[in-house]
Amino acid sequence: MKLLIDLIAITSVLFLLSGCKDNKPVNLTTAREEVREYYESGRFNDELAEVIKDAEEKFNSVEVKENSVVIFDVDETVLDNYELAKLMGFGYVYKMNKEWNSKMKAPAIAAVKDFYDFLLKKGFKIIFLTGRNFPEYEATYNNLKKVGYAVFDTLITQIGDEKKLKALQFKSKKRIWLAERDYDIVGTVGDQWSDLEGEYHGIQVKIPNYLYEIK
Repeated sequence: MKLLIDLIAITSVLFLLSGCKDNKPVNLTTAREEVREYYESGRFNDELAEVIKDAEEKFNSVEVKENSVVIFDVDETVLDNYELAKLMGFGYVYKMNKEWNSKMKAPAIAAVKDFYDFLLKKGFKIIFLTGRNFPEYEATYNNLKKVGYAVFDTLITQIGDEKKLKALQFKSKKRIWLAERDYDIVGTVGDQWSDLEGEYHGIQVKIPNYLYEIK
């Protein structure tokens, strides 16, 4: 999959530049520690809880139709790869990433799993749309089922020349394809803005991610 993964500091611009009057970046060791503390102190969960609360309020006001669907990204949206990120030193190691995915080690992100259940109870259909490659389809499908995402219409991965597309192009293209097949795309849920922008995005639910950025 040809995704531009920004590993500049494995953290957000907020962490890198806030408080730096001379425009010098935070030392990478410091940035890693700030990210680790944010995730492990409970602050990440607190921020995510606010995001989910706001999302539920928005979806409560939506009329559910026969083909109303919410499209979820996978990594760092419904599946939690934080332990892998730590193993990789908050960088990116291709082989480690692929081994982790193949062994279906990622747990569910609890608050997002609750939101998924909330949407199902209201009658929304669910589709998972990921930038993972097709050879990872089976492992991804089984990982989702394993951690409780048992009900969904389909899982879509990249295949063939789609690997050459940037994430925003790929996901927008697939949403157009789904809309042409009579899905009413009510919302999108993702940890990257490239999951949420483009055609037919509906209500945008941005899951926090301070580990990496994909464009």
